[in-house]
Formats: sequence, C-alpha cells, structure tokens
Amino acid sequence: MSEMISEKSQAPDRSLNLPTEFDDAVVWAAWLYYADQLTQSEIAKRLGVSRATIVNYLQEARERGIVSIRISSEANGRTTLARKLTEKYGLDGVFIIPSLDDGHLVDRLGEAGARVLAEQIKPGDTIGVAWGRTVLAVADLISLPQPIENLTVVQVTGSSTGSPDFSAELCTSVMSSRIKARCVNLLAPAVLTTRELKEMLLDEPVLKKQFELIHSTDRIVFGVGDIGVKSTVRASGIASQEDIDEYVRHGAVGVIIGRFIDAAGRPLLGDLDDRMVGLALEELQQVPSRICVAGGKTKITAIHATLIGGYATHFVTDIATGEALLGK
Repeated sequence: MSEMISEKSQAPDRSLNLPTEFDDAVVWAAWLYYADQLTQSEIAKRLGVSRATIVNYLQEARERGIVSIRISSEANGRTTLARKLTEKYGLDGVFIIPSLDDGHLVDRLGEAGARVLAEQIKPGDTIGVAWGRTVLAVADLISLPQPIENLTVVQVTGSSTGSPDFSAELCTSVMSSRIKARCVNLLAPAVLTTRELKEMLLDEPVLKKQFELIHSTDRIVFGVGDIGVKSTVRASGIASQEDIDEYVRHGAVGVIIGRFIDAAGRPLLGDLDDRMVGLALEELQQVPSRICVAGGKTKITAIHATLIGGYATHFVTDIATGEALLGK
C-alpha cells in the first residue's frame, strides 16, 4: 500500500503554532503521519492537541484529497482464496476485496476493477469496453497515476434502446474521458431486425474499420449478468423478454457481452445471435487480457460458467462470491 500527499491546501482553519511550510493543521498532521511516520500520539504532542483530534485530521486529509491511498492489486492477489481461484479456473490473476453488507458491492467492485485495469494499461493500448452497471462503475472510477499516451477505448457491442444508465456507449464514453483516450463508439444497434440487414450493415466500410479496431483490442473489461427477472439484461433493451425466456428454456444461465452461455460456459446460439452486432464469444477469447469484474449471490452460477468457459484471464470479485465459487 502506498500513500501520496498532494499539494492541495486550503486556508488556515486551525489556530495552532505551525511551521510556516504548512499553515493548515490537517496538511501538517498528514505529513507527519504518512511521510515522517510519527505515531498519532507523537503528532498530538507536537501540535498540542488530543490524539482524537489527530484521528479527525487524518480522516479529513483523505476526504479533502490531501492524502491518496493506493493498494496494489498484487497484495489482493496473494490471499489464499485468490490463489485457489486462480488454480481452479486457470486464471492469470485474481483480485479479492472484502465482503461488506453495505449495499455498494457494484461500486466497490468497480473501484477494484479500475485498479486492476489501470495497472495493466500501457502506451498505445486499445481497450475494449462492454456494458452493465459494474462495467460503468469501473469506467467511472478509473484513474491513472500518470498520463499514458495514445490510448483508445472502443465499444465492443452495439447500442441499445433500453436503459441508458449502463449502456455500452455510455461506458465507453465515460472511460475514455477518465483516462483521456480516443473514444470509438460502435455506430450500429445491438440487434437488427434480420440477419440479412446485419450482413449488409457490417459490409459498410466505416463498420469494417471499427471491427478491425475491436478485433485488435489489447485488453477488455466486462461483467457477468444473470438472467433473473430483475437482471440487467432484461432492462438493457437488447432483446425482448420472450427472446430471453427462449434462451433460458435452452439452458442459459448467464450473459456476457450480450451473449448467452449455459452452465458449462458454452455459447448458446439462436436467432438473436444471427441479428446481433458486436464481439462474439470466440472473438472475446482472442483478446490477450480479459478482465471480468463480477460478484453477488445471484450471479454465482453465471460467474462459474463464465470462468470455466475460459472467457476471463483476470477476475475481480469479493470474498463471499469467491468462497461460493470454490464450492461449485
């Protein structure tokens, strides 16, 4: 874990006899604690305040952005659970976060996924982005410790008419803005009315170039969806409820990048796939780095199918989900 103290400072709000370098007690306390590694009691004595006050100063330092704490993904990958999951599913890496009953699992997974992706990104990378609430959280929370040149973020599935809150075009746009990358949205609907129309559309030069870019992605971020009544796929607008129910009758347990899979991780192909615009599952498996960010008790079966299907190289999840997967 590393700590960084920024140069942010506000007008003095503490009437203490401080060195001229720092006229803000919060900044001074943060420096003494994180840089000089004094104890909270030692800092309290030096500043002439109680230890409880120092605790409050340090908390305020984090809230104001004076101190930024970064936890290396390597640390979260060294846990026993992470190692067992890596071995069970043949993954290149697993990042585990604690499970908390705070109702914010999506945001917490998004933050963890953002860290994993940020540590992988290299100059000149093309990053593929799927859709969903967790993917949007990754996009919204990612930050790079320093600028990286010549990055491209590309949308790997077509656009939908469903909820705009987690659409593929939004996820792509948000991530490209956050990391200051070129943004390439896929200029086509997620699903067309006929197979013939899809083939005609994909024959257009502009879409051919976009798919060339999609097929050259260096890494991709995607989530896993279940197929329950409140699932993201049912709110996405990529398919009718009848279409989804048909896939379920044929054994579908989950959805990744808009494609349905069965309990063994095999693709379930149907009429919808013939009309769908976007990366196919076999093409997903060709991407060098595939970061799957997913968790939650309703998704255990779908996540297990995704991992045994070989669609991920890196997996980000929480302890409860990880332990449930070990029992599968």
